[in-house]
Parts: sequence; structure tokens; C-alpha cells
Amino acid sequence: MIDVNYSWPAAGRAWTDLPEAARRAMVAAGAQEWERIFHGRATYNKQWRLARPTVLTADSFRELNEVCDRVAQLILDACRRRARTAGELRRLLGVPVGETRLLDEDEPLTEALLAAYRPDVLLSGGEPRIVEYNIDSSLGGGFDADTVIQRFAQLYRERGLLDGVPARPAPSLLDQRFVAIRDELGLAEGARVALLMDFDAEYPGLDDPETFIRILSPLADQARRFGIDLVIAPVATATLDADRRLVAGGAPVDALFRLFVPNRVTPSPGLEAVAGALAAGTLPMFVSTAAWLLGNKVNFAWLYEDLDLLPADDQALIRRYVPHTVVLTEAELDRALAEQAELVAKPADGSAGHDVLIGPELSAAAWADGVRAAVARGGNILQRYMPADRVAMDFVQIETGEVVTAEVPYSIAPYLFGRTGSGALARVGYPGCEGVLNLARGVLMTGILLTD
Repeated sequence: MIDVNYSWPAAGRAWTDLPEAARRAMVAAGAQEWERIFHGRATYNKQWRLARPTVLTADSFRELNEVCDRVAQLILDACRRRARTAGELRRLLGVPVGETRLLDEDEPLTEALLAAYRPDVLLSGGEPRIVEYNIDSSLGGGFDADTVIQRFAQLYRERGLLDGVPARPAPSLLDQRFVAIRDELGLAEGARVALLMDFDAEYPGLDDPETFIRILSPLADQARRFGIDLVIAPVATATLDADRRLVAGGAPVDALFRLFVPNRVTPSPGLEAVAGALAAGTLPMFVSTAAWLLGNKVNFAWLYEDLDLLPADDQALIRRYVPHTVVLTEAELDRALAEQAELVAKPADGSAGHDVLIGPELSAAAWADGVRAAVARGGNILQRYMPADRVAMDFVQIETGEVVTAEVPYSIAPYLFGRTGSGALARVGYPGCEGVLNLARGVLMTGILLTD
């Protein structure tokens, strides 16, 4: 049950409430073992590594998951008030035909589309604000978040640093994802499931597929615990057999775990093979690409358009946790120019911070030019600016080994699979970083430690 009046603890308090001696020892251990902790993890940052993970209270994390789950339901409801099928929704969102690959235009909008989601949550004014919502199976960062927090926890256990300390890693999001894949697709024990990725996409390490797949290989052992025989392969290598079943890793598969983004996946014969198997009805897929449409940021504007239709608690939930959002049109231009210091403009279907305009960080001329260009292009939203709170975090400088404490912004991205919360990805700024927190701009990634 969501408490609409929940009082959030101060950012950083879960960390500072731990015993001082434990905190010092945890930072020292992380600074000594940062190479082991972050080995093979995705980053563009060549200067800094985290000396410790982010820390939240278990109560606040549980509350955050419940809020995020409810907002996802409200997004689906807003879409279903306007459209019955994926094709109708695509047209309303202005998404061109064929841009969302593998989309079945006749697919009804059902609860099954909420099998996997990960909101991006900023801490602003002492409270979480959901600034974007990723609803799809192609949710990045999960392997890194889970691996890093488990390595931190293992290091702490080896040194006895958690003895008597009420702290533990968040539940494994990778475990929960395999549970959801098995349950959502109704898989039999030992089902062969292809995890297909686009190795032509932009992500650290994808330029070396063999090494990347080897790094991911522990996922196969993890999946086996949940009765899944996982095959990791590039989507481009998939084929069809004579029965129009998808073939990956040399043999037919029973299902697909889609870990490629449907509007940016590179066209290939393998992608056509996936389309062929879906059309033949031989390939259950986690998840349908119709889910991708639910993550379009126009849906945030619809939440505000529909406020008067909602119960009072849901209205309060949206106003408190979702920044006010409208579609950026010519009618909004004068307000956008007048209220620059309070606004952000974003592509409705963008990601990784591309073409995001942060009003307070731009000159008046740059903001005006950018907003006018966004209006002319179409497909953008205007959202209330949420300044990220700064929280003290500890870092190790790669070149010197020096430990530095700095006030930086960070965001939390909880993963919910099968409507169940598990772990989270924390994107942490670094000393001297900019305001946009994404991998391409050098942010550091970790999972989260929970305290009682």
C-alpha cells in the first residue's frame, strides 16, 4: 500500500547512519580493490572509480518500488484510454511505420506489456522524481549493477565488515528477471532461451563480441538455477530452420529474451529471422516490442492531461513524483522561452541524454535556438526541471590511488520484473561532472546496498 504522505529520509542518511568505523573500513577496502570490483564493467570514465556503493534504507527502497510500479500502471492506463492496439498507439505517438521493429500493429495493449520496466529517478528537493520511464526488456545496466554490488558485498564479507552491521546488497535483479522470463512465457524446465544482443549498438565493449559474450557467460549459470538453458548470441547470427523456428548457437530455441532496443537495432538477416519466427508463432518473446511504446515520454504528458479522471491518491502520486510534462508544440513556445530556468526539453523517444536541453545550463540564445528547433522537428516534450540533489560520495582516482570525497548528483533506477522489485542501478556523478547523468558522459555505475 503506497503512503502518499511518506516522509523520505535525507539523501545520504542511510550511509551516515552506519557506524563510522564500518564506513571508513568500507571506503578503504573499495579504494584498495576497485580494479577487482569494476573489472569488465561498462564505463567511459578513465579518471575515477567509486570507492563504495550507494546506500538506501530498505524501507525507502520498498516504498520507491511501490511508487514506480503504480506509475507504470497509470502510464498503461493512459495509453489504453487512447488506443486499443499497438498500431493505434504508435500512430497517436507519431512514431513512423517500421521504426519500432518487430511491432505487431494488431497486438492489444494488455498488462503483459508491464513485464519489465526501469524508471530513472532523480533525487531532487529531498524526494525521488521519476524523470523518465524505460518499459521494455532491453534495459541496460542490470548486469553491471548486480555484479558490482555483489562484488562489494563479497569484499566486505571477506573482511568481516558486515559483521553486526545492518547492511546487505539489494536482491539480485538478474535472478528476478529470470523468474519473470520463466513465468511470463510459461517455460518448461530446461527450455532453451536465446539472449540476443545487437553488437553494432553503442555500448562499451560491444566492439569485441567474443570478449563481451565471455564476460556475460556467468548469466548462463545463473539462468540454469531457474530452469533456463541460456544461449547468448548476436542477433545478426540468428537463422530460421525448416519449421520456422529460431536457431541461435547452433540449435533451435524455445523462446527469446530480447536485449536489443527495437527502434535502434541494426537491420540484419538475423533480425529478419526473428521477425519470421514471430510471424510463424514459434517464438515466445520477452517482451513484445509494443512495450517500447509505453516508454515514450509523451505518456508523461498524458498523465497530466488525465489528472482529473484519476482518484485523489493517484493525482497526488503523479504531482509528487512525476515532473509536470507537456508535449512541446508551437503553443508552448512562449512559455518555454519565458520559463527557461525551470524547464527541460527532451526528445519523446530519445535516450542517453542525446538532444536534451537543460534550461538552467544554457544561455538564453542557445535555449531559444534549441527549443525552436525542437518545435520545428516535433516529437519533443517540455518537462519541469528537477535539479539533482548533491550527495557526498567517495571516489578513488585511478592514476594516483587518492581517495576523494565529493558532493555529486546521482540517480536511482529500480528494476521491476513481473511487477516485482529487486535491485537497482545507481548512476553516480564524479568530481566536476555535468548535470546529465548517463553512461556516455562518464557517469559511474553501481548497485545499491540496503540498510535496516
